[in-house]
Amino acid sequence: MKKSRLSAEQVKHIAKLANLSLTEKEIRLFQKQLSQVLDYIRLLQELETQTVPATSQVTGLENVFRSDEAKPSLPVESALKNTKKTHNQFFKVASVWET
Repeated sequence: MKKSRLSAEQVKHIAKLANLSLTEKEIRLFQKQLSQVLDYIRLLQELETQTVPATSQVTGLENVFRSDEAKPSLPVESALKNTKKTHNQFFKVASVWET
């Protein structure tokens, strides 16, 4: 199997796509680590899986959800006691929309 070796430029491009700034030391580290990940994926692709049935669940459990029952919620004071800001008994947070 041919070993992968990502270039520093490829790692920098991946970091840019992920909006990450990397040091030269981190670039060298990720060159090695990402190359190893690609090698492992290539190894997995060589496995014969045509005769293996598709599996979506392996534990045998069928319904692991509890029934949906209405229960009393926290009192407002308890829910808001650790927040920095409130307004009319609601959490007050910074706007996520530009105004």
